[in-house]
Amino acid sequence: MTDTVWLAERFEEHRPRLRAVAYRMLGSLAEAEDAVQESWLRVARAGTDDVTNLGGWLTTVVARQCLNMLRSRTARREEPLDVHVPDPVVSTGDGIDPAHQALLADSVGLALLVVLDSLDPAERLALVLHDMFAVPFDEIAPIVGRTPVAARQLASRARRRVQGGTPAPDPDLTRQRKVVDAWLEASRRGDFEALVALLDPDAVLRVDGGVHAAATSKHVRGAAEIARQALLFATGAQFAAPALINGTVGIVYAPAGRAAAVLAFTISDGRIHEIDILADPQRLRELI
Repeated sequence: MTDTVWLAERFEEHRPRLRAVAYRMLGSLAEAEDAVQESWLRVARAGTDDVTNLGGWLTTVVARQCLNMLRSRTARREEPLDVHVPDPVVSTGDGIDPAHQALLADSVGLALLVVLDSLDPAERLALVLHDMFAVPFDEIAPIVGRTPVAARQLASRARRRVQGGTPAPDPDLTRQRKVVDAWLEASRRGDFEALVALLDPDAVLRVDGGVHAAATSKHVRGAAEIARQALLFATGAQFAAPALINGTVGIVYAPAGRAAAVLAFTISDGRIHEIDILADPQRLRELI
């Protein structure tokens, strides 16, 4: 067996974890795949002669690639996007696709990915690698060009923003499903009061219609206004069905069998705190 073949086999063994790292870093399934593939090309050229911890080394290679992609993404944007919902991982069958299992090992919901999108790239890397993948700050520091103490501070600052940005979702899928079913039923009946009762008073709705349908994108706050928005689409609720969205109970709207929108809910204490909707036709075609 040649060194290249051996390395390729080892890389494939680590690919699920590397995709999970890249997805949390980038919030895009396609970009995560690109980051992992570009990392493989770099690894194949560099070889592993001086590597003692292959898994750790591969993680840092992917993390560096993701950091470069985040910085490039930030530099390209003259203005920040008003509304952007990260790529959802959608499972419409009886369980999660095995290919997606590693992506959702710690149930990274869309609401959390939205908050991660607001972080500085170095903050995001420090938080993701340390808090989600237990990478020591001594190994994170050289990736971001900081001391271990400074890397720890980056993660701490990011952690405070994440904890203040979204409530911890209810981990019980049965309770989640009960709330989502009630939301669908109230939507189909056009029951405004029932919709309001299901929402936290300060609930947030994000709708990402994509760059070619920016007029459909919106950011709405408040239970009453979100309920009004839901009533505008009451007739479409008959085409909705529950699905697992990033490991939590959500909804897929699919008129004529084609996905038109994916709704992810953040449910805590029996109420909906956030609804993140991806309605970008192009991205939906690629994801579902």
